[in-house]
Amino acid sequence: MVIYAVSDSVGDTAELVARAAASQFNQDAVEIRLVPYVNDPGEIPEIVEEASVFNSLIAYTLVLPELRGVLVREAAKHGVPTLDIMTPMIDAISAIIHRPPKLEPGLIRKTDEEYYRKVEAIEFAVKCDDGKDARGITRADLVVIGVSRTSKSPLCMYLAQKRIMAANVPLVPEVSPPEEIFRLPPHKLIGLSIQPQQLNEIRRERLKTLGITSGADYISMERIHKELEYAEGIMKKTGCTVIDVTNKAVEETASKVLEIYFRGERSVG
Repeated sequence: MVIYAVSDSVGDTAELVARAAASQFNQDAVEIRLVPYVNDPGEIPEIVEEASVFNSLIAYTLVLPELRGVLVREAAKHGVPTLDIMTPMIDAISAIIHRPPKLEPGLIRKTDEEYYRKVEAIEFAVKCDDGKDARGITRADLVVIGVSRTSKSPLCMYLAQKRIMAANVPLVPEVSPPEEIFRLPPHKLIGLSIQPQQLNEIRRERLKTLGITSGADYISMERIHKELEYAEGIMKKTGCTVIDVTNKAVEETASKVLEIYFRGERSVG
């Protein structure tokens, strides 16, 4: 016999269920034919007519009621049995949560793509953290620059949760930044600034957690001013938007960054 796995999307669900059921029989007893992306009612009569030539079953995952109706009617005309894989589950969920279904084909595929995009963005943020991989700058959706302890890494991880591939580059007077940052479109480069006194306090707390004495050059106000002045010069040279993160939560900064990024994407598009 032949099982026609008919779907208005990729057809993975219909095919998987058909193969799982067919595995309970001899391997040669059942052939499965996948018919994906059936979105036009006019396609259905031809599919059913072909199926009627064989000893067949049409197993379908058609979300739209009009498509299901046409398929059931055509199959009845030709005496081809049908099996609705999706609707009973949708109806059961709808009855329990008291909400109507969206009735949009391919939503599970969209959800999967969003999930894998998020995972990819998180892996990218880790790989390109603190300038570890300068090659990532050209692949990034966003690049964040700033001196040490301006929350560049937490910001990039937060953006990754929003499926934004973000890299960050520390600005240190003794180290020239990658040339790639000067070639980025303005909306893809964000500079983070901070008031010197708060930066001093943040760095002091950081050193305490590391067990380092407070006399380190890292927390001296002279050094902090030098770093901030250097960073300001680099940011002016790149023409990037600068966000003052003083007393701001990462979520607040991220909100501003996303606004800048998406506004720039729309203008480019």
